[in-house]
Amino acid sequence: METAMNEATKTTKNQVNKTKVESYDISRSDETLHLATDLAKFIKDNKLTTNVQGKEFVNVEGWQYAGSRLGIVPIVDHVINVSTETEIKYQAKVTLFDLRSGHIVGAGFAICSNKEQGKKFYQEFAIMSMAQTRAIGKAYRNILAWIIRAAGYEPTPAEEMEYGGNQPEAKGVVATPAQPLAAEPAIAAAMKAVPAEPTVAAEASAVSYASASQKEEIIRLLNHPVITRQEKTKMLLNINRLDEERATQAVAKLRKAIDDRENGQSAAA
Repeated sequence: METAMNEATKTTKNQVNKTKVESYDISRSDETLHLATDLAKFIKDNKLTTNVQGKEFVNVEGWQYAGSRLGIVPIVDHVINVSTETEIKYQAKVTLFDLRSGHIVGAGFAICSNKEQGKKFYQEFAIMSMAQTRAIGKAYRNILAWIIRAAGYEPTPAEEMEYGGNQPEAKGVVATPAQPLAAEPAIAAAMKAVPAEPTVAAEASAVSYASASQKEEIIRLLNHPVITRQEKTKMLLNINRLDEERATQAVAKLRKAIDDRENGQSAAA
């Protein structure tokens, strides 16, 4: 009887401990297995896959979610115009920043060209944007492919499958956009600073994207204890879409939210 009660107590404690896990450690196999289960549900619920020849490939939003649960976020280092007179072509480099250690833990390079299958009529900004998106997926794939595989999906980002020649029978495939994560009211104003992903039909315009220093400041603020994991995830999934003006607005609003919460906690104490 006593043994049964002890086992029940251990089970209850394990369940409680599991519910307290808000982020995972990539170096611990038990935590990453829990992440694979969580990731599989998130990808399925938000329809973050593209079907290519009967196989499910995870969209970049799914890779970003996996990275964010590990405290690993992408930073766009550069986007280089390598176009010629007859071709629009961009190369992007993305590095992965570990919020826990403060170190770079991975990188990825990618290109996009209007010479690729299905991109003949893409405007220049869309080619540049896709190069960044592919580089983000590639960077995460280099370190997290096994987690995606453990979650039951193909370990190649869906955006890589768009390269010419990779999907000869998948011309009708369209990726399902991610459903937005809910943000708490205190950070809602900062979330409004994040623009939607541009569409191919939109007009091209010269955009000055947020600088590396602005992104680092946003990440630093998001790492503050009063910012919730859900709020952090929402912002990090969209950080590379910010232009300089919106990044400045996001920093100011995050600082205000942190000050308000700290003052509220002080008053309550």
